[in-house]
Amino acid sequence: MSFYERYLLPHFLDAACGSSAILEQREKVVPLAEGRILEIGMGSGINIPYYNPNKVDFVWGLEPSEGMRQKARKNLKQAPFDVKWLDSPSESIPLEDNSVDSILLTYTLCTIPDWQTALEQMRRVLKPSGKLIFCEHGEAPDEKIKKWQERINPAWKKLAGGCHLHRPIPHYLEQGGFKIESMDTRYLPSTPKIAGFNYWGIGKLA
Repeated sequence: MSFYERYLLPHFLDAACGSSAILEQREKVVPLAEGRILEIGMGSGINIPYYNPNKVDFVWGLEPSEGMRQKARKNLKQAPFDVKWLDSPSESIPLEDNSVDSILLTYTLCTIPDWQTALEQMRRVLKPSGKLIFCEHGEAPDEKIKKWQERINPAWKKLAGGCHLHRPIPHYLEQGGFKIESMDTRYLPSTPKIAGFNYWGIGKLA
């Protein structure tokens, strides 16, 4: 792991994912998680204040980055529920089949290298009655913005730890074996349009 990845990137990502517009999105989706929860890419624990503790049994926090896990210590101390770290990548979730009630996916699918394997793993661990709660940025609906996303994406990935600007989130979820039960979209205010088109909603096993 490079100096940038370990010490600088976690601060950059935490700042980028903690803008007021993105926090507003988190406030919409995180309280929907309940029971035994798997949060994919828990990062610095930025979602912890938005959980409804009355609905949470505990949270598995999957986060392969040591730098992000260190940054999360302060938030974990304030969590009103147990958090169990999983330091594995999303493509290899160390949980039993059908063991999770809710999967929370916030601004993470953009970065996972092998997104299809990761979604197959999420599908494996989710109970048949469970739900996938997602809030992601991705491919814009406007051709002009899409072209700029394609142009900037190579440099953006290097700066932002592998984040892709233009992944077609609904298509990826469906390819991964999920049926989208509900979804909303919008450009986030006060956010560059190339990185600001958001999809959020709930998916079920297909």
